[in-house]
Amino acid sequence: MRGLTAGRSPGKARSGTQAASAAVAAFVALGVSLSGCGAGGTGARDEGPAHAEAVEGAASPSPVASPSKVPDRVDAVRLVKTDPKVSAEVKRELKPCVADQYPVDVSYGKLTGGSAEDVVVNVLTCGDGVGVGSYVYREEDGAYQNVFQAEEPPVYAEIDRGDLVVSKQVYERGDPVSSPSSQIVITYGWASGRFTEEYRTHNDYSNAVGSVPSPVPDPES
Repeated sequence: MRGLTAGRSPGKARSGTQAASAAVAAFVALGVSLSGCGAGGTGARDEGPAHAEAVEGAASPSPVASPSKVPDRVDAVRLVKTDPKVSAEVKRELKPCVADQYPVDVSYGKLTGGSAEDVVVNVLTCGDGVGVGSYVYREEDGAYQNVFQAEEPPVYAEIDRGDLVVSKQVYERGDPVSSPSSQIVITYGWASGRFTEEYRTHNDYSNAVGSVPSPVPDPES
């Protein structure tokens, strides 16, 4: 009895032991619950999709566009001046307008079916930009050969979807350079080693548009 009196009573000791056991069990359960939520949430929500995207990206890389081939530039002025087929009159017109800037337009494209791109050169006047000569050069055996020319000014040649299109302005007496009376457009195709005419169109322009001055507005209206 003296030992019981000096220590805890059996009821109180049992109650304390049960309380401590319950607290430990609750703490362990809480830890397991938090551990389960953390592993499940992070694993399923975050790591899963990210890993799938990484695998998909590795299996199907984004296509990389290849750069377009830049055609070899030619010295168009030298090409025309050294061409024996070009008339002396056009060669005289081919002179610098400002400093070393020559009045030439140059286009590159496939016209004759060769391995290299063909070169279209238009020679213009410095003052009005009127075409005085149009030429097509085709590369053959490492050199450019004249395979087409038109020297009836005003003329201008262009590449249109694999065809050569030549435009010729027609002027009547009194027409300003900026307003021709009509235009002839001829389309050429390459066949049997030369350009042949495929079709042409003729466009007549109205001289009435822009010829009547606009009325001066009444200041009192």
